[in-house]
Amino acid sequence: MAAAAVLGLSTAATGVALTGPADAADPAGGSGTTRQATSDVRSSSGADTSTAILRLSRDPVATDPSTAPAAGKGLALGTTKARNVRARLAAQRNDLRAWLRGNAPAATVVGEYDIALNGVAVRLNGTPLATLAGAPGVAQAGYAATYAPSVTDPDLERIDAEAAWAIAEPGAPTRAGEGVRIGIVDTGIDATHPCFRATGYPAQKQLGDTRFTNDKVVVARVFANKAAQQGLTPEAVQDHGTHVAGTAACNPRTPASVDGAKIPYAPSGVAPRALLGNYNVFPGDIDNARSEDILDALQAAAEDGMQVLNMSLGGSASGNQDLLTTAVDNLDRANIVVAVAGGNEGPGHFTIGSPGSAERALTAGASSVGHYTGVPVYAGTAATGTPVSVTATGDFAIPTTPLTGTLVPAGGTSALAFGDGCEAGDFTASTTGAIALVARGTCSFGTKVATAEKAGAVGTIVVNNVPGDPVAMAADAAAPATIPAVMAPYADATELAGLAGGPVTIGVTPAYVDSGNDDIMGDFSSQGPTDVSYRVKPDVTAPGVNILSSLPQSFCDPLPAEGCWGFMQGTSMATPHLAGSAAVVRQAHPGWSAAQVRSALVNTSATGVLKQSTAVTALETDPLVTGSGLEDLDAAVGARLALSSVSTSFGAVPSGSGQALTRTLTVTNLTAAPVTTPVSVTGDPAFRVSASTLTVPAGGSARLTLTYAPGKATTTGDRSATLRLGSVAHSVLYAFAR
Repeated sequence: MAAAAVLGLSTAATGVALTGPADAADPAGGSGTTRQATSDVRSSSGADTSTAILRLSRDPVATDPSTAPAAGKGLALGTTKARNVRARLAAQRNDLRAWLRGNAPAATVVGEYDIALNGVAVRLNGTPLATLAGAPGVAQAGYAATYAPSVTDPDLERIDAEAAWAIAEPGAPTRAGEGVRIGIVDTGIDATHPCFRATGYPAQKQLGDTRFTNDKVVVARVFANKAAQQGLTPEAVQDHGTHVAGTAACNPRTPASVDGAKIPYAPSGVAPRALLGNYNVFPGDIDNARSEDILDALQAAAEDGMQVLNMSLGGSASGNQDLLTTAVDNLDRANIVVAVAGGNEGPGHFTIGSPGSAERALTAGASSVGHYTGVPVYAGTAATGTPVSVTATGDFAIPTTPLTGTLVPAGGTSALAFGDGCEAGDFTASTTGAIALVARGTCSFGTKVATAEKAGAVGTIVVNNVPGDPVAMAADAAAPATIPAVMAPYADATELAGLAGGPVTIGVTPAYVDSGNDDIMGDFSSQGPTDVSYRVKPDVTAPGVNILSSLPQSFCDPLPAEGCWGFMQGTSMATPHLAGSAAVVRQAHPGWSAAQVRSALVNTSATGVLKQSTAVTALETDPLVTGSGLEDLDAAVGARLALSSVSTSFGAVPSGSGQALTRTLTVTNLTAAPVTTPVSVTGDPAFRVSASTLTVPAGGSARLTLTYAPGKATTTGDRSATLRLGSVAHSVLYAFAR
């Protein structure tokens, strides 16, 4: 059996993180446009003790008896009465200023108000607040509060997670997933991160190496050949598993920052109160796991009572001889939901890996969340130039002071107006002391930056080669680089190319960018069908591009008060969305089988929303790319019907044979009331269904016969259709005509 590797792109450059090929296989990027939040504001961090607000005793214009407007009328500020009131208020504020000069000379008035509030803002400069509270005419004194936009978590918003929480845990939505155990088969979980702080959790029996557990992360075990002899532990030395675990079950409303950029919302895991198990199959710096170690981890997780497993890993599929896929199928039969990464080998059909190819795996494809953190790039200098791009930061250095240099394009192959910079010959002597402009593609990010550095560049701007947001680039241990490097969106390629030969500046102040580039399929996301059996995979798509989550605390130096956070991309990042979602569904419906949970998540997904990775204005309609659609968690929690197979494949059918094939689908009613729904098939007319309506009794089941009858004139290739049970459920039908 093939070894398996983690399927995250980390801050990713490679197609399969830790073992993968060049960055051409990693995720898509995009526009740097900032979208302003439109929601209300809320107090975010308490008080600003450097400034005070003093309310004075006289009524402001809005409520003074002589100027307060009548019902249905507005303030009339141009009247004589209003001018008189404002003059009296100004006189009171002037009296306060005079008092401050004599009694609190360090305090400085920095703002004055007379309409909604009669008062002043005062910079204290060491003056005690109590001193100002006793000033003549002061009715109230308090420190200034700080506020921030009340922004919805854009990651959870993509799958309607918070709406699902309200259904799964009415009255206490942030307790979603409570009591459900998710096993993370990965690189370990850093239990010291605020995401996994055990405060408020009841005491749990902790298993394995309890140096790395608490009452949130309740298991820590290591699986590797000769682990004991090599001194390997479950400790999260690598970042992948901690990131995955945070997406699945980070504690609710955990504040975050990335590279000094404050995140304007407090992230939560999909199942924020779920418990976690750390099954480390990539301990230390091991980046390939043997199938026997993974099987050991799966067995231990089952013995430890895990109800959901997350496997953000994969290797080459080997059809019906693949015993790891058999293990996954059997765990599902044993009522353990197993979420598995589809792989990062896309684009292209037949790229699904193992064990994501397992029939009963809940296999994830990856789509985008439109946000990232980055630093500005200016045409000219930071002081006098024009901002032209907001560039994503990643593993590479960012400047500590604005970095200015002549912009010099690289040579090499690329679809952009400049090259990929993968070879030393792609850089000329003019690169010395310059900022290199490089296209994404062909080789790893580390190779590009290291090659530019060897040519004398002082910085590198890599430009994305696909639409959407830029991504956080991963460094490459095989090609170490020390110069600053950032990624610009594809949308900025033309403007940046036009600046070649002139000065540009990479800025230093990181910012959070909400771009709105959501629901774009990751160009790296592996596609079906599976080998040999021609099953539809992935089953469903979840957010997997530019995913913000926890990193081991050791990955940040200095360590922010909020803990260590970062963006990653890959089907690894989509998978824990499904694992966390399975936990939420299991909490809401503890009597459902693993197969019914899978069906709820797959067969209620949102259709008609995912966009093509190469043409983001066009919808992606190929089910071998998207599976059933984009996960919709609140719809899954409210699922009414479960299908015996989340999709139906007729396999490989000889073209022109005139052969007609049938399959039987069992539909189970998950509710206590009968469900009657219309039944239809849309798409290739060779697919048909035996009924136009279906009634499924309460708690019972009914059967449908599905037929694929292409006739003799069929050409070769993929054939698909969608079975729809009204608005209740839908499923992909597929055949490969050969």
